Amino acid sequence: MILPAAMLVAVACMSGNVALAQTITDGDTIKLNGVTYRLWGIDAPETAQVCPDGWPAGRLATTHLQSLIVGRNVTCERRDTDRYGRIVAVCRAGGTDLGATMVRDGYAWAFVKYTGDYVGQEAQAKGGRIGVHGHDCALAWEWRAATRR
Repeated sequence: MILPAAMLVAVACMSGNVALAQTITDGDTIKLNGVTYRLWGIDAPETAQVCPDGWPAGRLATTHLQSLIVGRNVTCERRDTDRYGRIVAVCRAGGTDLGATMVRDGYAWAFVKYTGDYVGQEAQAKGGRIGVHGHDCALAWEWRAATRR
């Protein structure tokens, strides 16, 4: 099933108020109550990114993040602000760290340029050849650099 890059999900914000419609921008970016959050410590495939064997890594990362959030309370703890003005945060759905789960499930890489927080989860995914590690996908930051030329 192919879904659009931006998907609406029902979540609860940090204040406990239920937000009716929130957006999953891609595999590492969500929007809650009008605030855009970039998930701390991970880099997911870009929405248009497809691995050499045809595996649609970007679309699948987006839908996986959606599946982790839908119907759960989402909270985000600010860590930084990126160059695009997004809040970089550790976000949790039902208490579960979304970044850790995305990396462990093979839908994102640990973004070691900024932190080593998810290196263990990435090693687990690599060892099992899960997700991006089983499809010889280009690292998201290398894919972006090559596509922007």
